[in-house]
Amino acid sequence: MTRYSLRIRLLAGAAGAIFVALAAAWLVMTLLFQAQIERRVEQELQRDALQLIAELSVGANGTIQIAAPPTDPRFEAPTSGLYWQVSANGQLQRSRSLWDQALANSPTADALAWRTRFAAGPFGHQLFLLERIVQPAGSNQPVLIQLAIDEEEIRRARAEFGTWMALFLGVLWALLSLAAWFQVQLGLRPLARLQYELAALRHNAAERLSADYPSEVEPLTQAINDLAGAREGDVKRARQRAADLAHGMKTPLAALAAQSRLIREGDGDPRTAADGLDRAIAAAGAAVEAELARARAAASRHARHDAQVAPQAIVQGLVLVLERTDKGMTLDYDLEFPEDLRVRVSAEDLSEIMGPLLENAVRFARRSVRVTGQAMDEKIALAVEDDGPGIKASDAADAMVRGTRLDQAGGGHGLGLAIARDLVEATGGTIALGTSSLGGLRVDLNWPLPGATRAGSDAKKSWWRRFTSA
Repeated sequence: MTRYSLRIRLLAGAAGAIFVALAAAWLVMTLLFQAQIERRVEQELQRDALQLIAELSVGANGTIQIAAPPTDPRFEAPTSGLYWQVSANGQLQRSRSLWDQALANSPTADALAWRTRFAAGPFGHQLFLLERIVQPAGSNQPVLIQLAIDEEEIRRARAEFGTWMALFLGVLWALLSLAAWFQVQLGLRPLARLQYELAALRHNAAERLSADYPSEVEPLTQAINDLAGAREGDVKRARQRAADLAHGMKTPLAALAAQSRLIREGDGDPRTAADGLDRAIAAAGAAVEAELARARAAASRHARHDAQVAPQAIVQGLVLVLERTDKGMTLDYDLEFPEDLRVRVSAEDLSEIMGPLLENAVRFARRSVRVTGQAMDEKIALAVEDDGPGIKASDAADAMVRGTRLDQAGGGHGLGLAIARDLVEATGGTIALGTSSLGGLRVDLNWPLPGATRAGSDAKKSWWRRFTSA
């Protein structure tokens, strides 16, 4: 077992809790026993005191007389620890056990009830005192009755009881700890079975954990099954992507091999062979680019979408690059965004989305490109528009298919819109094609409002900036 063993933690916690509970029980029971002993001692002293009072009388001259003292033999043995004393007007009668000592006068005794207290006594002992002021029959003289017992006897009884109780509770602690061990073993048994089934799941991705687990463990097993299902799907998709990539690379590689053979044999025009090599390389690059785009979309789909980015900054950076291209420097760019608009998409994903859309807009635009963004009631909306020829409504769905090019005269491999669609859907958004008010293509991007944060209170305040070519 490691230092992080759940079994050790549970056992240590149970043993510690039982020990604390039994220690508290020992303390409380010892105090209760002491209180009971003191009550019993008080009752015994009261019995002897009543015997003294019954035999007590005061003579006409004020002398104290006791006809028959208590019969306990300890009253006759010096320093025995059990004493009595009767005092009035400076006179006193006392037990032989006091010898030449006397009990101190009481500051608290009264005639209403018996009082008890601990006080220093003769022979350097601490005493438990019972005392009361009484008035014997036939006399008006108040008399102080005091009986005392050495506190050591009470302390000794308490110590003996505490020792035996500690031994008993120690044995009980061991038994309860053993019971806790059996309880922990029984409680952790489902986890042992879970470990066995996880080993089977590790060797076979199609395996799943059984459903007959306790309700406390069921959420864990369900989460593991869901994770296993997701990972199995990831493996299948990875294998399919590898097969697709191999199939996509097969034709370009065959073309490269054929062109290489022609060049090596010296047949044909070198320029024609070079063009064939370029086309084969471009096709291979397109296949690799498509697979990379799918990988990015898959990563975005599984990532936590807690990043926030201002689309204004992303679009501005892309436009700064595009306006330096041959076609881009001839266009006007209108960028319209609220200053506080935020989209809950990573900066990298938004760049991958907006990059192909802006490239397409620049490629087909005649004079201007417009990019807008706004926060609506239920969504964050971005739009990319151009004043180019646009597309027919019937061709909009085909334009989203990977590898489809509606403009066969231009360059590219038909990946831009498909890549953008994959990334938008992977980040929880939607994409749609339509007709722009400028006359060309309009691409609408929408994300649900919970996926965006608006930092300011005035959503209508806009930021306008215009990039124009010289």
